[in-house]
Amino acid sequence: MSEPRTVTARWVFPICGPPLEGGTVTVRGDHIEAVGPHGTRTADEDLGNVALIPGLVNAHTHLDLSGARGLIPPTDPDHFTDWLRGVIAYRRSRTPEQTQEDIREGLAECLRSGTTLIGDITVGGTNWPMLHDAPIRVVAFWELIGLNPSRFEAALFEWCDKTGVDWGADPVGVCYPSMPTFRWGASPHAPYSANCDLALMMWGGNAAGAIHLAESPAELELIERRTGPFVSFLQDLGVWHPEAIATRTTDFLHVDTPFRVPRLYIHCNYLRSDIAFLPNQSVIYCPRTHAAFGHPPHPFREFLARGVRVGLGTDSLASNPDLDILAEAKFVRERYPDFPADALLKMVTLSGAEALGWADEAGSLEPGKSADLVALPLSDRDAADPHELLFASTGERHTMFRGQWR
Repeated sequence: MSEPRTVTARWVFPICGPPLEGGTVTVRGDHIEAVGPHGTRTADEDLGNVALIPGLVNAHTHLDLSGARGLIPPTDPDHFTDWLRGVIAYRRSRTPEQTQEDIREGLAECLRSGTTLIGDITVGGTNWPMLHDAPIRVVAFWELIGLNPSRFEAALFEWCDKTGVDWGADPVGVCYPSMPTFRWGASPHAPYSANCDLALMMWGGNAAGAIHLAESPAELELIERRTGPFVSFLQDLGVWHPEAIATRTTDFLHVDTPFRVPRLYIHCNYLRSDIAFLPNQSVIYCPRTHAAFGHPPHPFREFLARGVRVGLGTDSLASNPDLDILAEAKFVRERYPDFPADALLKMVTLSGAEALGWADEAGSLEPGKSADLVALPLSDRDAADPHELLFASTGERHTMFRGQWR
């Protein structure tokens, strides 16, 4: 068994408990052995004026769009389908080699920012070559699109065939011993693009699931009245099948799913905050993308007040300036200075890990969990709440993943 080593820092943020001034973290092999206050253990290494936090969690992104930075400006909410047309045109313009390079560059950006766990939407499994053995945890949600039942079935069968996942089997078909840091999931894209009957059937299966939900006013109008911009959008694409579209925004929230199997509801910009959620269901809020489209204030605070789990995501570089999930949290801090800072830090650590089904190994600094840490440089000033120092941090971050500084 490897020898333990203990590091200390100005502040340690376990997430599962209060910040520890001069706290210590002891690592043995690839796991955390102990976390304690100043003086409980002699440190082998003093990291100095930094904050030690758990590895950051980006619960929603599209790495394959990393080459689209600045190329598809977000619209106002009423013209969301115009932006979607731009995304489709961009994807069709990329060669497979260019897409893989986009994913590679997006991954590198995530790694630099201290992210150690991501939920990535993948089209046709294109992220697999770059992510399956990268120094990061991944839930790769295979995107399933098709209002036409035959097209959706083809996408579903391709996912099962290429990944080896049996979405209806027990136990949960999302993790394999040969891939300790990579899990497959599935993403019926949205209520307007996935055959509702078939998507709801697979939504009750055993693979992790993610769906874009209540993202724009046009989506609600389509579902409620079968009118609005999405009608011409789908007709122009030759995929207009009104009978296959969801009949209620909440259809996917009312499916009986296996206990603890992750269900992520992405965006939820226009979802009523009084909607009932199950413990395995999470809202993923993408703050800077939300603001870029000019949506009304997001109901994340109301969801949290009702006990709904909320994690943060960056969405893609087709709508966001970068893939730094801590920058998302800082943005929320600026917009909502009265929102508790400890709750905000939890949203990009433990809540994200819980949402993605990785909380047993990631998301907090606790004995037995993976040694995934980020060291954030701090200023020399003091603050009554050390979280203020953390959210004001600048400079290069250093990340430990599974006990190794990367």
